[in-house]
Amino acid sequence: MKAVTGKRFCQLLENKNWQLMRVNGSHHIYSKIGLYARISVPVHGNATLKIGLQKHLMKIAEIDESEL
Repeated sequence: MKAVTGKRFCQLLENKNWQLMRVNGSHHIYSKIGLYARISVPVHGNATLKIGLQKHLMKIAEIDESEL
């Protein structure tokens, strides 16, 4: 699996119609109309997301590995 940065993951979410609700420190919180789920993405410069967290967020956001 390709590792992505928090910034790149935020771009992917916005392409999937997730909306940025607020920024709390270095975490960007996204939600989507019609879904109860919220996604918190840590944006720490150019650091990549850890694989377990990335897989979990991809599952919630319904992002396929080919879209990375």
